[in-house]
Amino acid sequence: MALEANSPADLQRVRAAGEASGLDVMVIGRGSNLLVADRGFEGIALFLGETHGEIEIDQTEATVTAGASVALPVLARQCASAGIGGLEWAVGVPGSVGGAVRMNAGGHGSDMASCLLDADIADLNGWDAPPRAVSRQVDSLALGYRCSGLTDSDVVLRARLQGQPASPHVAMDRIAEIVRWRRENQPGGQNAGSVFMNPPSDSAGAQIDQAGLRGLRIGSAEVSRVHANFIVSDSGGTAADVVALMAEIRRRVTEHSGIVLQPEVRMVGFEDSPTPA
Repeated sequence: MALEANSPADLQRVRAAGEASGLDVMVIGRGSNLLVADRGFEGIALFLGETHGEIEIDQTEATVTAGASVALPVLARQCASAGIGGLEWAVGVPGSVGGAVRMNAGGHGSDMASCLLDADIADLNGWDAPPRAVSRQVDSLALGYRCSGLTDSDVVLRARLQGQPASPHVAMDRIAEIVRWRRENQPGGQNAGSVFMNPPSDSAGAQIDQAGLRGLRIGSAEVSRVHANFIVSDSGGTAADVVALMAEIRRRVTEHSGIVLQPEVRMVGFEDSPTPA
């Protein structure tokens, strides 16, 4: 079941639906880092609607306030064209602002922790009716490498980010450079982005490469020949094949180097299936 929320009252209805049905509620951003089991998700998928898609730029303070459903590439481009730099990295992350806060998304030398000032967050398990958004400073969110202290019931509604004054021309050139790098160094097609988190002081892609796994295939899933930390799936491929390939990659890398890779993709609906986590 998929439900869209555009107001606190909508969040209240989603919470009530979850309590009445006993189903789990999962907040979905753009779904770019999700791997969902072939049987699907047996719960309520919550999407934030258009009312959470606004962007407000303060050129004087070089800050931007963005709704949780704003796509990061859109945010990066609008900031750059308005003369706000420091957020160009976001053009290379195909997720939403809300999802980026939740997982401290990042790339190209930066991440949300480096620019986030505060975020409005509602707790679906709170006793307020409807759930009340609370502004939380970045220091209270426990942002780490691709993680945060947010719980499954926390819904990010808005984020305020700090940029820096920049020439629109220079900022847009930086964005074009990042886009060009991604096209040359990351695969297209069906994939869920980086599969494994980088181990300390190393690269997951390099570890997979050194284990000789580029091009390894199980069923409909293959380790990308362009970037080893991506798994590409054939048209009509199965999540089960991807999970099986992840497990094999993990086993062989551990055998080769002793490093145990941890998934970066969010695994959904695999409770009864063997997972690499």
